[in-house]
Amino acid sequence: METSASPGTRPIPILSSITGLATGREAWLTDIWGVMHNGVEPFAAASDACTRFRLSGGTVLLLSNAPRPAESVAAQLDRIGVPRFAWDAILTSGDAARALVGAYAGKPVFALGPERDLSLYDGLGITLSDAGDAEAISCTGLFDDEIETPDDYAELLAGFAARNLPMVCANPDLTVERGSKIIYCAGALASAYEKLGGRVAYAGKPYLPVYDMALALIEKVKGKAVPREKILAIGDGIRTDIEGAATAGIDSVFVASGVHAPSGLTSEILTELFPDPAIRPIAAMPSLVW
Repeated sequence: METSASPGTRPIPILSSITGLATGREAWLTDIWGVMHNGVEPFAAASDACTRFRLSGGTVLLLSNAPRPAESVAAQLDRIGVPRFAWDAILTSGDAARALVGAYAGKPVFALGPERDLSLYDGLGITLSDAGDAEAISCTGLFDDEIETPDDYAELLAGFAARNLPMVCANPDLTVERGSKIIYCAGALASAYEKLGGRVAYAGKPYLPVYDMALALIEKVKGKAVPREKILAIGDGIRTDIEGAATAGIDSVFVASGVHAPSGLTSEILTELFPDPAIRPIAAMPSLVW
């Protein structure tokens, strides 16, 4: 089998079922948005696949770049309709970001993002402030991602960059698909800030610390350590899910959401999406199906 550590040059296989790849695996690192739901509706086939993997003895860790703690994401999954028996545990970039933001305890921090993300700061001992008084920025997204774009933040970010304020990005995703609409995420603002010379610390995929946290959580759930070759990452983000898994030495499966393959999944599209042989999934699927 080709792996992310030693990829071959053959075309990436397009699968209609993940059953064959589940054999010999002990755990899945499954992305949420784009794999389990689209922000509006649950993907029933994905929940069924995760449930069947769990029934076969596997562990499903939902690994998300959501900029909120796991408890908040679990509640959101309940509202959308993703059943709890489809997963064992959740780890988010919000969980990983809390350590980075907590480093500014006692200092004024500007919370750049929607009100729904404010639970990220519970118990951290930071003071949320306005932009003018801030000594650091915590970015969880746009204030209103339904109508805004990063261009709307050009003046605000330029002011922060002129003061050389550090930023913590709690969601490295650039965009996600909400229903049939593509919306911008915190990663897009962080990227714009870096282009202005701003300093950004990222939490979540594709950065290695969140994978170390994921392995520790899988060990806690299973009661034993699981080697990386027994783990499969499943996601729709090339820069986050697939590149992150490759960096962590974990095989991955690419699920082609509307973000990267709006016109459908073909071998030609996969060749365009994965020109670097060091960052290749072992397979691709239109959606997660058992």
